[in-house]
Amino acid sequence: MAGKKGIANVPGMRRRKKGGRPGGPDGFDRSSPGTLASLIDAWSQRLAERNYSPRTLEAHKWALHTFLHWAEARDLLRPEQITRPILESFQRWLWRYRKKDGQPLGVTTQRARLGTLQRFFAHLCRENRLAANPAADLELPRKPHRLLPRGLTREEIAAVLAVPDTADPLGVRDRAILETLYATGARRSELVRLDLADLDAAGATLHIRRGKGGRSRVVPVGARALEWLARYLRAARPRLLLEATEPALFLSGYGERLSPAYLGNWVRRTVDAAGVAKAGSCHLFRHSCAVHMLENGADSRFIQQLLGHASAETTAIYTEATIAALRAVYARTHPAAQAERDPGPGPDPGADPGAPPGH
Repeated sequence: MAGKKGIANVPGMRRRKKGGRPGGPDGFDRSSPGTLASLIDAWSQRLAERNYSPRTLEAHKWALHTFLHWAEARDLLRPEQITRPILESFQRWLWRYRKKDGQPLGVTTQRARLGTLQRFFAHLCRENRLAANPAADLELPRKPHRLLPRGLTREEIAAVLAVPDTADPLGVRDRAILETLYATGARRSELVRLDLADLDAAGATLHIRRGKGGRSRVVPVGARALEWLARYLRAARPRLLLEATEPALFLSGYGERLSPAYLGNWVRRTVDAAGVAKAGSCHLFRHSCAVHMLENGADSRFIQQLLGHASAETTAIYTEATIAALRAVYARTHPAAQAERDPGPGPDPGADPGAPPGH
């Protein structure tokens, strides 16, 4: 995040026009209320009115716009034209699709986009727009095998935390961000949504609002993270602030709230700069927070509350991830693991003493 010139580079950042172009019309057919695009707009509005999280709404938007592009290219403009064989054709297209880097869409992404279609067409049935849901019996791709989360070791955490130049105010902000990620296990989307009012320094807590699934929670913050947050609020944030009414806790060089994508890319670069050859970004700190606490004896129920998991099954994967520590304790403490202390079984009294082993 901090460039070569650190805080001194901020005025130049603000003079430069920020990248990107204003979004224009998406080009979808909304010639009548009964087109797919019009009905998707109405459903999205209904979900927003029902207080679905912005993250969920954005995910639905991406999934449905992908389908709309595909459907309108084939002159499929109205829901009554969509059949199960057509959706199966779209499913095969998703499977064959390749991103700019040549990689296929992940199975989880394919399942999410097809699942959104199922929910959308179920909504049309409830609204009597369709007599039957063409996506109801769609067979989704099998869930991928759940991999154990791969976090950072304590030594790797220390190496990453040492990357920001804390002699510069932007480096102080960056260190505060990394410390907060590790201390709380917050997701990147949760961290960038934090406001000043969400930090209770006296109570050593953060109020994480509208996390995954729209759930909020209060989490503790360690003493080290609190020290860096205090230093950031004292020495860095006032120099980044443009509008006195800006509520965001962490500010960009533009004086605005950080975006999740920008934060993720920066953390990835910071991990690389530390010489840590592990895939991932902000979630590396989330995984590390959970695994290190479990290794030190924390109950998985508290980890579930800290991370904001709706189900204990999600947290259970971190218990599996501590098997390396369990193996080390087992080797050190279990009598049967101490091979050098056990002479092993003696010779078989019924065996031919002249026979080679194994006979």
